[in-house]
Amino acid sequence: MAGLVNNLLILFLVFQNICLGFRSSLSVFKRYKDTTRSLSSECFGSDHPVISLGLSDFALDIRMPGVTPKQSDTYLCMSVPLPVDDEAYVVDFKPHASMDTVHHMLLFGCNEPSSTENYWDCDEGTCKDKSNILYAWARNAPPTRLPKGVGFRVGGETGGRFFVLQVHYGDISAFRDKHKDCSGVTLHLTHQKQPLIAGMYLMMSVNTVIPPGEKVVDADIACHYKRFPMHLFAYRVHTHRLGKVVSGYRVRNGQWTLIGRQSPQLPQAFYPVEHPVDISYDDILAARCVFSGEGRTAETHIGGTASDEMCNFYIMYYMEAKHAVSYMTCTQNANPDMFRNIPPEANIPVPVKSDMLKMTHGHHEETKDSDKTSLLQQAKKEEEEILDQNFHIEEAVEWPGLDLKLGQVSGLALDPENNLVIFHRGDHVWDENSFDSKFVYQQRGLGPIEQNTVLVLNPSNAKLLHSMGKSLFYLPHGLSIDKNGNYWATDVALHQVFKLGADDKEPLLILGVALQPGSDRSHFCQPTDVAVDPVTGNIYVSDGYCNSRIIQFSPNGLYVMQWGEGTETSLGTARPGQFHIPHSLALIPDFGQLCVADRENGRIQCFRLETGEFTREIKHKSFGRELFAVSYVPGGLLFAVNGKPYPGEAELVQGFVMNFSTAEIIDTFIPLRKSFEMPHDVVASEDKTVFVGDVHARAVWKFASTEKMEHRSVKKAGIEVQEIKESETIVQARLKNNPESTDPLKKQETQHLVGQTSTGVSFVLITTLLIIPVVVLLAILAFIRWRKTTVYGADGEHKLDSSSGRILGRLRGKGSGGLNLGNFFASRKGYSRKGFDRLSTEGSDQEKDEDDGTDSEEECSGPPPLPAPSSP
Repeated sequence: MAGLVNNLLILFLVFQNICLGFRSSLSVFKRYKDTTRSLSSECFGSDHPVISLGLSDFALDIRMPGVTPKQSDTYLCMSVPLPVDDEAYVVDFKPHASMDTVHHMLLFGCNEPSSTENYWDCDEGTCKDKSNILYAWARNAPPTRLPKGVGFRVGGETGGRFFVLQVHYGDISAFRDKHKDCSGVTLHLTHQKQPLIAGMYLMMSVNTVIPPGEKVVDADIACHYKRFPMHLFAYRVHTHRLGKVVSGYRVRNGQWTLIGRQSPQLPQAFYPVEHPVDISYDDILAARCVFSGEGRTAETHIGGTASDEMCNFYIMYYMEAKHAVSYMTCTQNANPDMFRNIPPEANIPVPVKSDMLKMTHGHHEETKDSDKTSLLQQAKKEEEEILDQNFHIEEAVEWPGLDLKLGQVSGLALDPENNLVIFHRGDHVWDENSFDSKFVYQQRGLGPIEQNTVLVLNPSNAKLLHSMGKSLFYLPHGLSIDKNGNYWATDVALHQVFKLGADDKEPLLILGVALQPGSDRSHFCQPTDVAVDPVTGNIYVSDGYCNSRIIQFSPNGLYVMQWGEGTETSLGTARPGQFHIPHSLALIPDFGQLCVADRENGRIQCFRLETGEFTREIKHKSFGRELFAVSYVPGGLLFAVNGKPYPGEAELVQGFVMNFSTAEIIDTFIPLRKSFEMPHDVVASEDKTVFVGDVHARAVWKFASTEKMEHRSVKKAGIEVQEIKESETIVQARLKNNPESTDPLKKQETQHLVGQTSTGVSFVLITTLLIIPVVVLLAILAFIRWRKTTVYGADGEHKLDSSSGRILGRLRGKGSGGLNLGNFFASRKGYSRKGFDRLSTEGSDQEKDEDDGTDSEEECSGPPPLPAPSSP
């Protein structure tokens, strides 16, 4: 019997070793927590530097470990490793500091910090390798927010694996009470791939001298930009006490475009760029800091102490992921003469508003507890935003708009209130009798359409809110609405473009000559669509069925330029810039581009707004031979609809959702009620509500995103389980016939979930295996005790107590191999990781026939320039 007991004990210890060797896929957070250096108990967040925010998101708290600087102008640094091995993206920053104790903070990303100590004097450096500035703060700045779809890339093969926080303590009089400082920043990170990668461009003067008593001293910086296009979305200025105003500009062809200007004595936050600015190859980035030497008795130089000065203009930008550069600098003045033409505003001080003054001189009133609570509440609120490209589009079958009595629906748009605007042809029809061989309209005798052709509907219930356009149009086609609510419409019979006020009966502007087709600057030939740049007001017209061009006009209708040519059908393949019916336009303000649905070539072509330069083609086999319309949603989503397949071809008539940055198809959609016949236009809102108008079905469908469900799904053997917010559980057995590559985000999320579920199952199994041997062993020991007592009496009982005591002593952990169940279960605890028409002869709307230096005071230079990118 003793042998049996020993065998069971050995088996039990084997189970123990197996279980202790098991590691959850999420244990990285536990390991991170165990290896994090202990911080002062005064520092909030020191016990939990990583906070799980969902399946793929987490927060990382980076704080000074309770320091007390000994002298003014002390720069202290500390490092925190990225708690995951794979690639992640920083999408939000939340500072924890006050200007009473901290002059400024900088956050760097790198692979090797200068020290492994808890913290160190930054005179030793920040990083041993190349470091990139990710964030900068000074003077009680509010949190910096990145646009949706934009993130700083960290980890993985290319991103930094450490964060280094640098804190400049200017005046240390606040530390007379010897308190410990825990200033820092909380980062919100996600594993969701971001289509746009953020970076920092630092413009910095390194040789400015401010003479004492001098009233105005200008420090100018300018560099030629020699990389792929970048898009600016935020800026920050930084000087010390003598700075009055800092301004940044893009200079292109001698024209100065303001990026941003601000007083450095106000909260030094990252302020949004008011009007989106893109930077292209060979543009010039220019900045000016204005100082005053009044009150100084000696020269002031650029330097690292509070008595020195600094002239920094930070620019946050984003680039397409494939061209992304994370950090660039400019420390020279490449063209001093150009500053003779700098706008006068650059030397005018910025008025200081009372509320901003309050922020400058006030204190953060948040408590330590509210910091954590607000962070978690913010994560909950933004949960849907985190998964903003992991969704499915389905028809809103309850929407009554499908039953409206309409003519041929040619155009759709959303007004500034997100109301749906329908452009239809009433009782007029485009058929084979509409035009002659020279594209002259043949049914003028019918007169204009006597019904209201423009209908404004409530998007929720399809209730008619407003109508107009009676007796104005002959054959409506394209419709768009500018940021001021003006309607822009094209008429293919009149060969004209109209600008209409929402309440005006007469057009505000007419382009083209009525009923006269042509191809010069003042004529159109069946123009198809219009787009208006919200920043410049420039007008872009796709022209059209019998011309193959895009024409740009000024806001008041003056011809500016045009580009495009007809497709040479003999070559078989259309080249960039060639069109076969440019049918629909989508303005991409995020990238400064205009995308064109090149209908009969079955593709989307995109061009630079200001130059008409070709940038890219988006083409998929599933488009088929025709692509009718395209629409863009800020943040990176592109929507499109195709046409009927030719005889013998199998492509479905359907809608597409694409990632603009990668051109990948994320989702496709078709109606449940009726069927698409010739979907002619598509429009989408930022909440991913989509409307499709069909010229032959004479109908409008509404589609909605199903992402309002929490995307918690476990896929196994073709069964998908989704947990709904209302705690309902839907189990759907689905046959998955879509390629996995079309939904990588959903696949990634599922892998996280499967890993998490496996962890839970394994945990239960291991616990069960642990408990069973213990129960069996105790039962055997109880049986032996009973037998010994019965057979041997008290002496035998004493011997058994000694033997069993040794065994139980080992089980209680007295030996080196002892089992401590408390430690075992604790080691399994961890953070869960949950977490911007064919012509009458070839393509009318008829149906087809059957047939440097940085603020860290370290002098840096920018990375070597790339050669000029060539057009594809």
